[in-house]
Amino acid sequence: MNNQFTRRDFLKISAASGFSLLGRCSTLDGIKSGQDIHADMILTNGHITTLDKLRPHVSAIAIKDGCFLAVGTEKEVMAYRGNNTNVIDLHGRMVIPGLNDSHIHVIRGGLNYNMELRWDGVPSLADALEMLRDQARRTPPPQWVRVVGGWSEFQFKERRMPTIDEINEAAPDTPVFILHLYARALLNRAALRAVGYTKDTPDPPGGEIQRDKNGNPTGMLIAKPNASILYATLAKGPKLSYGDQVNSTRQFMRELNRLGVTSVIDAGGGFQNYPEDYQVIEELSKNGQLTLRIAYNLFTQRPKQELEDFSKWIKMTRPGIGNDFYRMNGAGEMLVFSAADFEDWLEPRPDLLPIMEDELKAVIRLLVQNRWPFRLHATYNESITRFLNVFEDINREIPFNDLRWFFDHAETISSRNIERVRALGGGIAIQDRMAFQGEHFLNRYGKEAAEQSPPVVKMLEMGVPVGAGTDATRVASYNPWVALYWLVPGKTIGQTLIHPESNRLGRMEALRLYTVGSAWFSHEHDKKGSVEVGKYADLAVLSADYFSVPDEEIKGLESVLTIVGGKVVYGRDEFKHLDPPPLPVSPDWSPVKVYDGYHRSHAQTSMPRQAVADAHLNYPHAHKWVYGMSGFWRLGCDCFAF
Repeated sequence: MNNQFTRRDFLKISAASGFSLLGRCSTLDGIKSGQDIHADMILTNGHITTLDKLRPHVSAIAIKDGCFLAVGTEKEVMAYRGNNTNVIDLHGRMVIPGLNDSHIHVIRGGLNYNMELRWDGVPSLADALEMLRDQARRTPPPQWVRVVGGWSEFQFKERRMPTIDEINEAAPDTPVFILHLYARALLNRAALRAVGYTKDTPDPPGGEIQRDKNGNPTGMLIAKPNASILYATLAKGPKLSYGDQVNSTRQFMRELNRLGVTSVIDAGGGFQNYPEDYQVIEELSKNGQLTLRIAYNLFTQRPKQELEDFSKWIKMTRPGIGNDFYRMNGAGEMLVFSAADFEDWLEPRPDLLPIMEDELKAVIRLLVQNRWPFRLHATYNESITRFLNVFEDINREIPFNDLRWFFDHAETISSRNIERVRALGGGIAIQDRMAFQGEHFLNRYGKEAAEQSPPVVKMLEMGVPVGAGTDATRVASYNPWVALYWLVPGKTIGQTLIHPESNRLGRMEALRLYTVGSAWFSHEHDKKGSVEVGKYADLAVLSADYFSVPDEEIKGLESVLTIVGGKVVYGRDEFKHLDPPPLPVSPDWSPVKVYDGYHRSHAQTSMPRQAVADAHLNYPHAHKWVYGMSGFWRLGCDCFAF
């Protein structure tokens, strides 16, 4: 290669390599034949995993107009250096394509992130309760303290949940709502008063308000068999103002960028109404303030009126509407409420009502007629069998003909049903829900069943497209490295071994599911997921070498430099000078201002003592917790206890 490399030469080589720039990036638009091509950014001196089978490992990358311009050796890439090219030395760091979560509730999560106290990764219940106590003192009325998913009792050294008495002692006056998986929620006395649950409040359909011997609510809500009571109760709490929701969404995107996530597929979610609850993300997209690429699915909100919802939305929008950062992806994960088989492994498997087939068939027929891709929440093989019967009936009536569709979760899917999915051209998006509740699954269904829940290796061997994700935030954490940890050694966050070696993935294959694999589910497999010429310049520079760290350290990895569309969206350590200016957290009482998001252990943070002191000076009224070699460092006191 040389500096006289022309657009025509570039296109010839791209074509010979099997790449086409059409429908992808606009990297070379407007460049005339014979004109030199100069990169906007060059990254050198790295250990770059491309996931390109033709050239899996390189040391340098050139980026132009948000796309990869050149991928190769230092000499090859530096040929594109111009006077205004920003050259970044990677200092030998490991680089991977940007991670893509194929199932996350990022739009809903963003609206709530700033008012949620995260127990994700907190090592002990004592620490979690101290955080709760501290946040309760800070939270003004009428706001609540919310702990909403991302944790399991098995992560705590005590190996148990908090008691109602402990929650009441930690927060006697501030309402507290703690969600535990899809199974239950714990409310303190103040929260019971806030939601109005009394001795006279009847149990709602599908849920139970646990009561003492006198009939008074104890504060425990139980999903029997679905989570409606949990979500409906959570929805009774105050919301953030519109301005704080904008801030919250941006903070949540930055938190995902910190972990190396550059793309997501949003699965809608309960109480995520379209178009009302999409105003914030629409505004951020319009203003060019998205730091994640988001493909979103529409989730029906009204039982018995699902067909009406989708009929209305088909007239309002269509798949593909949007741009490379924000685009509509299709229908689901809820298509009809009668098909909802939410997993609660503390309760027996629910039997879906006989009306399910007729209701689902009407919606699927409408979607296929209008060529809308769709996704469907599907936990149990018994449910999946019935869903596939419906799909096959519709396919005989109106052929799917490569319409992109997929199941989410599929923990107990059989080999026969995997084959049926493949025959209909479908895919399966898997998540690490077993990492957070695998112990409960073991207790109910036994070791043999757990070993193949879900049967990831079998899915891949049978040729079904598979993408990885988290299903954050109401059960699992949004941390992609926990999901990758679960896929590789096959353990829960409580270190219980679930998967035998025959159902575990190598690190490269697990990474492929979280990048190239996930891109299939938004029909963007030719645009993202690997570091290849002509694809989006999305990547993460890692805090340590994913391929060589011990298994237990995988879940502690982070990004030190995240680039989306050729722009730096997060930087720390030697790349701190590239980090965009910080966005102050609002409201002032937000837990995010004090604890950030996912808990960082001493193995994850490289913050030296002076930086900790500087953080205290910048936030003199905050109590900042950082887990150090001898426990928590608490900023806000006059000394540091190491």
